[in-house]
Amino acid sequence: MGWVTEHMAWDPQIPFNDLPDLPPTGVDLEPRVVLKAAIETRAALATVAEAGRILPNPAVLIYAVPLLEAQASSEIENIVTTADELFKHVEIGGGDHATKEALRYRTALFAGVDAIRSRPLTGRTASLICSRLQGREMDVRAVPGTRIANPGTGQVVYAPPEGKSLIRDKLSAWERFIHAGDDLDPLVRMAVAHYQFEAIHPFHDGNGRTGRVINILLLMEAGLLDQPILYLSRSIIARKNDYYRLLRGVTAEGGWEEWILYMLDVVRDSAVSTVRKINAIRACQEEIGERARAATIGGRDAQLLALLFEQPYCRISDVVGRCDVTRQTASTWLHALVDAGLLQDEKVGRERLFVNHEFLQVLVRAE
Repeated sequence: MGWVTEHMAWDPQIPFNDLPDLPPTGVDLEPRVVLKAAIETRAALATVAEAGRILPNPAVLIYAVPLLEAQASSEIENIVTTADELFKHVEIGGGDHATKEALRYRTALFAGVDAIRSRPLTGRTASLICSRLQGREMDVRAVPGTRIANPGTGQVVYAPPEGKSLIRDKLSAWERFIHAGDDLDPLVRMAVAHYQFEAIHPFHDGNGRTGRVINILLLMEAGLLDQPILYLSRSIIARKNDYYRLLRGVTAEGGWEEWILYMLDVVRDSAVSTVRKINAIRACQEEIGERARAATIGGRDAQLLALLFEQPYCRISDVVGRCDVTRQTASTWLHALVDAGLLQDEKVGRERLFVNHEFLQVLVRAE
């Protein structure tokens, strides 16, 4: 018996207060095709950790990939900025509204990572993430009337459950599912839990981005990722229409298998592209390191080279603090690298930034 046959009264105009708890009754979440895809996806994720470990400076992944994920996840919600703008403003602040929104995504992701290191992921973790995303305290919806519409036609396609106590109950049941002591594959659990979180739609705003942060956290809790370095949302953007179609397909038709396979594909594709990104970063680091050592004595300083590849934009003060040198020495090193064509000197507001443009191009390029 499927999702809709249990709840034939579902109507996109009416709040889905009868949203069933997980796991869905009578549904095989792990048919052979799903288990095969899960094995392939798990293998792809293992290559991400392996590739990350061989980088000369793994900190670059912790810095850069979450920013790229922030830009892509925000773009799904039509909050459009560029990765260049994010890297530029992450250290100096400012930027336009979309840039600030995307930077809050990165803050929310790191807040979630910190949270699960001390306690299991819960509805409270989701509230924390959403609060960081929105820049204000977020609690579950109390006001009725939330409707999700097709952005092109304005037609209502879904009405989430209503009532604060009901939403809290749904989140509690969601928590029990993600921490259930059964043998469900953690990748399948993530896919199913993501549908449920989006169907509950617990907050007034920010649910999509909150749910995508939670995906990363669930993979980390399951031991499938060591760090939040999976560039997940870019793969969703590539198949954005499928993402929304298949979410609705679970609600309307009980289309669990197609949804789960889609999410496994997204994770696998993301793992493959993340490994390509890591390999491109490593090649860029090695090449620029050789050229920097030939250009200036500062290019032989391990801390300077590490700094230049933790973020594509740096300031003289960053070099002073990191390399324990005078401001004059830091300026001399950076300008020598500019003269050698390895950095570009750029004025942003009152700040003078030195841009590792080749590294930046590697980061923003689709892999």
